[in-house]
Amino acid sequence: MKLTKLCECVATLALGIASAASNYSVTLPSDATAGSTQLKAGDYKVQVEGNQATFKQGKDAISVPVSVENNAKAYQFNQIETQNSTLESIAIGGTHLKLVFAPAKSTGPTSAAQ
Repeated sequence: MKLTKLCECVATLALGIASAASNYSVTLPSDATAGSTQLKAGDYKVQVEGNQATFKQGKDAISVPVSVENNAKAYQFNQIETQNSTLESIAIGGTHLKLVFAPAKSTGPTSAAQ
């Protein structure tokens, strides 16, 4: 009976740890757009949970859709890739993780065949 309770407790703890979000420190050197969200330059705590990255700066928090890629080798330091002020990816130093941001979807007019 005691062994069963102990096993349940250990399993619950392991599940909680596995599902916990990961937090990382990132500095954006200049303003950037991630998806359709504008991020100001500065220091952020980035929390990754599933397919969402939440950028926290003070009391402000901004969530952005993200894809997580695993590199075979750990990144030595944070690497931020932008193109025309659009955030494309962040490789997290000391980990194998790379956060890839999808470009904003166009909301322009579409043509339809008549």
